[in-house]
Amino acid sequence: MKHSEIIKKLKLALKYKSRSLKPLYNELYYDRIAPHLSSFVKNKDFFLWSVALLIGICVACATVLFRHMIGAIQWLWLGSASEQIGNLFQTTPKYIFFLAPIIGGIIVGQILHHLMPGKRAHAVADVIEAKAIKGSHIDLKTGLLSALISAISLGFGGSAGREGPVVHLGATLSSLISRASELSYAHRRILLASGAAAAVSASFNAPIAGVLFAHEVILAHYALSAFVPVVLASVAGTIIVRLTIGEYPAFLIPDYSISSYLEFPAFAALGLFAAFISILFQLSMSTTERLAWSYDIPIWARPIIGGILVGSIAVFFPEVLGVGYDTTDNALKQNLSLTLLLSLLFAKIIATSITLASRFGGGVFSPSLYLGACAGGAFGLIMAALFPGTASSDGLYAILGMGGVAAAILGAPISTTLIVFELTGGYEMTIALLVTVSISTALSNAVLGMSFFHWQLSTRGLFLFAGPHKQIAQTLTVDDFYKPIEENEESSEENRETEPTQLEPDEDGKYPANLHLNDSIEIALRKFDQSGKEKLPVIIDKHNHQILGHATHLAALNAYNKSLIHAHEEEHK
Repeated sequence: MKHSEIIKKLKLALKYKSRSLKPLYNELYYDRIAPHLSSFVKNKDFFLWSVALLIGICVACATVLFRHMIGAIQWLWLGSASEQIGNLFQTTPKYIFFLAPIIGGIIVGQILHHLMPGKRAHAVADVIEAKAIKGSHIDLKTGLLSALISAISLGFGGSAGREGPVVHLGATLSSLISRASELSYAHRRILLASGAAAAVSASFNAPIAGVLFAHEVILAHYALSAFVPVVLASVAGTIIVRLTIGEYPAFLIPDYSISSYLEFPAFAALGLFAAFISILFQLSMSTTERLAWSYDIPIWARPIIGGILVGSIAVFFPEVLGVGYDTTDNALKQNLSLTLLLSLLFAKIIATSITLASRFGGGVFSPSLYLGACAGGAFGLIMAALFPGTASSDGLYAILGMGGVAAAILGAPISTTLIVFELTGGYEMTIALLVTVSISTALSNAVLGMSFFHWQLSTRGLFLFAGPHKQIAQTLTVDDFYKPIEENEESSEENRETEPTQLEPDEDGKYPANLHLNDSIEIALRKFDQSGKEKLPVIIDKHNHQILGHATHLAALNAYNKSLIHAHEEEHK
């Protein structure tokens, strides 16, 4: 066969082969690949990932700066910017512990009174609120002032955590960057969670926990579309922190291990005890808040009173001051006695409740870890005394207790478990920790019905959980709990005659904060939160500004709680 004929036949064969492969090519590319690539480009997913990476870097830098701010303020009165301050408790005069929270309260009170919208610092619950109803928008001024208030509060010894304020600061920066990027609302929600993830991972040096926290608490779902940007932000935040602060876990603990699988009933019992502590803490928080609302005290004076009370506790137990990582670390390392652990357990609950109720800035993450470590350490010492030679070390129980209490308070068992792992490096105790965390979370939810964050939102009239709460929130109205003017026993008959009967606008023509007679309890609680006031006038409606009486925040909460009790009794009879 001639060479030209061979070439001709090869060309015919290739032509036939290409024709036979064309349908397969069309199916693979045009039917399978091209639509997804087009959707990827149209949805700006790659741009979303890039923005999430930028957010992670910015949030990590802000987190490092926030930690240094707390340390710098602490140095002013304690002479040390370190979190490890336990060695200074014996050498520092007692009056310093008393005065520091008061000075912080004076400064915080002035900022709240003159500058802060809503008259309170913001934290994690406000990020959840922004994601749920505000289009993931967080006001920049509110975010920066909240961070400043929290840094001053913690720096001067306020008994609270730094992680909540950092999460809000991260979400604030995320909101700012996402708005500038002109992304959709769906993407903004993802980026809000990305900012929260970066804040958690940077604060705890725990990237996996940051990812899970953002999905479990902020987004309240797991989705592949959110996974990549949240991971990028979390990893970026961790890398920045490790380059600037170090690669080590927050707590360097000995190598603890489980002595025997026969101890698992004890781990389950620790879950019961952790649930009790978490319930006690949350009830203490709500009771202290209600007590604070029941007194008509100027906003600037509330942090001062709180500082006096916290300072009084710190005179006897200086370990309650600040974030408390030093004491948590000592509990994990078995450096504290049973008496001191139990004393600090209840002192910290009271101090943190007073701190947050008096409008200091801060969160509950660090206090919940603190309480869990003390509860677990005390439980471990008791077990060692009852079963000498067979129980694991109390340090192991302290780690398990830390996870159990924190998971129940935050309502985030999965991310809390991972946070404890990454904080301590203790991956060998996985099964025991899961037992403690699951029991503690389930029992706390059975008793209280919601996490701490959702309780905070409910006091502001935002109900993000199902059940009778939502129905009551929409059907109970101001007319059911307000106090008419003629029933105001505190006013004399002469004063009642001179009280204004019409709500008057200010110089700009705007009416002061008020309630309408038919406003639902949900709307009323939102107005109390947004105005920062404990008492509001009640008018007929937006067209008729006749003042019918007044309603208080406490009366609204009492009416809501009473209705909940009735609904619960009716369901279980």
